[in-house]
Amino acid sequence: MSALDGIRGLLLDMDGVIYRGPQLLPGVPAWFDFLRTQGIPFVLVTNNSSRMVQQMSAHLAHLGLTIAPDEILTSAQATALYLQEHAPAGATVLPVGHEGLRTALYEAGFTLVDAGPADYVVAGVDWQFKYDTIKRAGQAIRAGAAFIGTNPDRTFPAHGEIWPGAGTMLAALTAYTGVEPLIIGKPALPLIELALNRLHLAPAQAALVGDRLETDILAGQRAGLLAILVLTGVTQRADLATTDIRPDLVFQDLTELRQAWPSDA
Repeated sequence: MSALDGIRGLLLDMDGVIYRGPQLLPGVPAWFDFLRTQGIPFVLVTNNSSRMVQQMSAHLAHLGLTIAPDEILTSAQATALYLQEHAPAGATVLPVGHEGLRTALYEAGFTLVDAGPADYVVAGVDWQFKYDTIKRAGQAIRAGAAFIGTNPDRTFPAHGEIWPGAGTMLAALTAYTGVEPLIIGKPALPLIELALNRLHLAPAQAALVGDRLETDILAGQRAGLLAILVLTGVTQRADLATTDIRPDLVFQDLTELRQAWPSDA
């Protein structure tokens, strides 16, 4: 029996799985045609906190994919949803990040402030991160604000280079305050649990498809999903010999995964 038997829904990473930079990866349109024809629901789960889901949907449309905003879940959205469940009504939030994060928090009903005091400091990637950012957000944390991180990615590939990610901003704030953030995005569980709730599936009924061992695959394993690695992004086959993070299945790309899917799915 295939490990894919019993899978009724999918969580899919985006960059390195669906596209790389400005281009769709090979076989992606046929993959989504397959999912829709077979009636297999999915949520695109991304640690990217900088952009709104509407912007991501529009970007995918520009690449030739029709993906609705409610089929995308970002770490910024997940953070806002998590706080809706755990924060008191009327809580104040000091955001460190961009439009995607600020909009998600505002639409969730939180009062946004640019300096303390605040109930929460929520930090994601920030292209304008500077000394004043560390001072303002850090002073709020030192005064008692809870510290939340959208995702722990210290770096990410962009324009053929390695750029600093949200984890770099979190590390600076931790160095100043001595406080470690609560992480929402992969490999932590809140983002995955929220995506499963959207699909109305138990972990054993879902698979996570990703290209990074330390975020995607580890998140899927921690949450009890089938963890599927595709070799179209960061992780290459040679990397599997030097890691303790072992995916359940490995495919060259989404085309190979589609070909392996049980024929009676």
